[in-house]
Amino acid sequence: MSQTETAEQLPMQIDWPRFVEFIGGKEKILLTTHHRPDCDAVGSELGMVHVLKRLGKEVMTANPFEVPPNFQFLDPDGLLQHFSKVPKDYMDSADLLLVLDTTAWAQLGAMGDVIRAFQGDVAVMDHHISGDDLGAILFKDTTAEATGRLVFEAAVHLGVEVTPEIAAPVFAALATDTGWFRFSSTTERTYQLAARIVAAGARPDQIYKDLYECETLARINLTGRVLAKTRTELDGRLIHTWISLDDFDTCGALPGDSEDLINMTLAVAGTEFAVIFVEQRIGGFKISFRSRCKLDCSKIAAQFGGGGHKKAAGASVAAETIEQAHSEVLAVVREAMQ
Repeated sequence: MSQTETAEQLPMQIDWPRFVEFIGGKEKILLTTHHRPDCDAVGSELGMVHVLKRLGKEVMTANPFEVPPNFQFLDPDGLLQHFSKVPKDYMDSADLLLVLDTTAWAQLGAMGDVIRAFQGDVAVMDHHISGDDLGAILFKDTTAEATGRLVFEAAVHLGVEVTPEIAAPVFAALATDTGWFRFSSTTERTYQLAARIVAAGARPDQIYKDLYECETLARINLTGRVLAKTRTELDGRLIHTWISLDDFDTCGALPGDSEDLINMTLAVAGTEFAVIFVEQRIGGFKISFRSRCKLDCSKIAAQFGGGGHKKAAGASVAAETIEQAHSEVLAVVREAMQ
């Protein structure tokens, strides 16, 4: 199967004996994940750090970001770091660079150049359908609800006891990528996995509180501005909104404060597809798509060089204004919905 996949291809699943053998031959490992990280990215990376450390491996992280404040509670020891802080001798001597939760060059930001120059093996652990050819060894399961599941399964297959320090970030990854178990990706298997993670020491009540009940006034104000801009089309089936740099600055909000705001728009009765545009400091707009109809978000995102899942996906456009971004993207969505 090609490393560059399409939604029409058969689901991929991981050959776990091959993964165990592969990891067994590595001693010095680098982990990374995508920029503008969500909780699945952060939680999966932290969980894998602890899994590999319990195997006696040398492990460091090299990310294209500083940990967002709202996720720092998952990383009390400061294990997640920007790639610029990794000592050069470690980077040069590591024998594996493992990418978690993405197979897309666009999502790796400045880490893309690091990966291209890396002298050891590059591997990917991911659950997204779409992706690019990173020249990596793929450990990919497109049936998984979250990469967090794959980290838990990796621990089991590697014979590592799932401790509370592994369980907490992995539960956060699973819970958030399933919308706290309300998305259609949630199945009986999801609840079975959640029960095993809780039994291993995760505390859902505390994780939920840390994620959603420690809001800043800045995020609350940003939420209000975003919802006030929300508009519907196609008899209410399509809903969209946007966030400008001025919105962030006026509210004193951080980029991570925009996470999950798109899901609020789907609370409007009759909506089937949602789009949010987020203006970027480096220019252009990040776009997120959500679907609760037959329209496949990953297919829409792929038209703009992005990817993801059927129900949730993202991309970016190099538009100079929100009007240009709206014109370019919403025309594609309208045509697909009609």
